[in-house]
Amino acid sequence: MLTLNLDFRSDVPLTNQIVAQIQRQLASGVLKPGDQLPTVRALATTLRVNFNTVARAYRILDEAGIISTQQGRGTFILEQPPPETSTQLRREALNALARRYLEEAHRLGFSKQEALQAIAQRNETATEGHT
Repeated sequence: MLTLNLDFRSDVPLTNQIVAQIQRQLASGVLKPGDQLPTVRALATTLRVNFNTVARAYRILDEAGIISTQQGRGTFILEQPPPETSTQLRREALNALARRYLEEAHRLGFSKQEALQAIAQRNETATEGHT
């Protein structure tokens, strides 16, 4: 069952949040190929967002080959997105995550260099723990 939690205070557009959460739920197995998604209108009402916000998210997912909307039947998760689409979507999600991290670090008063150094140090610590 589709459960989305939007952060209305985030700098990430609501459309992107919807797309990312549906992708995440598909990747984690919460959503499975063949599952039906709510109608655009129903999801917009549930999330308390504009109809067009959900319509844009569904259009992005449709163009990426993740969902298919069939007139009169509904919107469904497709069997398996092409590997190049999955790679592109994962890369976009990673870029959005990096952007949010850098924006938050900047908001806290850290320079870009300090933020990147913190990641490098964390990576070093994590790597040492796995050897």
